[in-house]
Amino acid sequence: MDKQLNKKARTIITTDGEVDDMNSFLRYLLYSNELDTEGIILTSSVYHYAGDAEKGIAPERWTGEKWIPHLISEYEKVYSNLKVHADGYPTPEYLRSIYHIGNIGFKGEYEQETDGSQFLENYLIKDKDDRPLYIQTWGGTNTTARALKSIEEKYSHNPEWLSIKKRIEEKVIIYIILDQDDTYNEYIAKNWRIKVINDKFNFWYFAYLWKLSDQHLTQRLRNTWQKKLVHNYGSFLKNYALIGDGRVIEGEDENEQRGIDLYLENNPEYQRFDFISEGDSPSFFYLLNNGLRNDSDPTFGGWGGRFVEKSPILYTNEAMDLNPYTKRYEATYTLTRWFDDIQDDFIARAAWSATDDFGKVAHYPIIELDSSLNLEVSAGEQVKYTAHAKDPNGRNLYYKWWVYDEASTYNESNYLNPKQEDIDGFLIGYSAEANSENYDKVRIEGEDQPTVSINIPNDISAGQTIHVILEVKNDGDNPLKTYRRIILTAKGD
Repeated sequence: MDKQLNKKARTIITTDGEVDDMNSFLRYLLYSNELDTEGIILTSSVYHYAGDAEKGIAPERWTGEKWIPHLISEYEKVYSNLKVHADGYPTPEYLRSIYHIGNIGFKGEYEQETDGSQFLENYLIKDKDDRPLYIQTWGGTNTTARALKSIEEKYSHNPEWLSIKKRIEEKVIIYIILDQDDTYNEYIAKNWRIKVINDKFNFWYFAYLWKLSDQHLTQRLRNTWQKKLVHNYGSFLKNYALIGDGRVIEGEDENEQRGIDLYLENNPEYQRFDFISEGDSPSFFYLLNNGLRNDSDPTFGGWGGRFVEKSPILYTNEAMDLNPYTKRYEATYTLTRWFDDIQDDFIARAAWSATDDFGKVAHYPIIELDSSLNLEVSAGEQVKYTAHAKDPNGRNLYYKWWVYDEASTYNESNYLNPKQEDIDGFLIGYSAEANSENYDKVRIEGEDQPTVSINIPNDISAGQTIHVILEVKNDGDNPLKTYRRIILTAKGD
């Protein structure tokens, strides 16, 4: 992926070890060259905890502490291949060095200091990097809460406390995949003004509820495509769990053993080798520097979905995009619209892991634009852009320019009667009927050519924006795509 736009995002992963965490972590390792991974911390959640014999707490669906080191060891086997295809892959030794065990004894337990909480505490205190620090929360927030509470306890009487607290609050961003314990609401939100990006439900559609999406969006989650991913691309991908693949996860409940035949018998809606889940992956999809500028502003939208600002420190995924298959506005479509691209990208990287031959597999097209990504425009103006693109392997390139209407502030979404959707008490989305199905006011000429003309509407108001997405894709087996997002802003008087 192209590094021309932003620095790498830096992040610390906290995870509780469900099968979908394992699958997400495997994919993360294939993308680990795109981020600065500062820590990996095993935590608990309301669904998974190790138990505490001294307190009489039995384990709950606890899958142990070794699965992360195991996947790092599997990554080590393909590390030399991956390095051929992209710079920046962390060494296996480095990844092992940043793995820590956090608060795992019970759901929401944050009274004890642990190796993981102390690591995070020390990192936050010593941190001199100007970049935001994203704490991905794949399980509960308890270890993060413990680290912050330790800082408060140790420094709150220090003359520099307010500056320490302010520095952490301005830098840390917690990306939450569902609130999986009470520690954010009980402690963090009450004592810290830390920015939160909260995926409350979109993740379900890249997790256990993926079959609720329109079938046009889930072709690459079905068994034919998934079998190709796992069986055709070497040793590393054989660790990726699929429905009915025979895998048994130690410590997991029998009714959650999705790899066994009994699960297929009890859940006939699935086929053997169907996708299981990667419910936590949207948290790092959001951070990938693929040209969509997703992490520049949560309202922009990209692989991690699109968010609305609920307060200066809280973004939630209630933004809705128009789904062309259902003809409705859906919050989940801000994520599911990217599924084909996400999966095509994944299998291309899987191919990287299986060969050290650079010429044998696809790499990302390189793009330079002849004008700025941010441009002021006038009503009625025709704006031209030319993309100068090349492919590292000399493959043919294909262009697509399109207007991301819902992310634009011009011609805002037009829908009726938004409603909340629930299953068994879980919020699974928002949807609304479209009042007008089509956007026709922003016309593009040459949408499949390197040079495009964008006709700015006459009725655009000062300050309104039009988001234009460029996609450049190569051909051949497992093609890859590079994006650019252009933001055109109407001038004032």
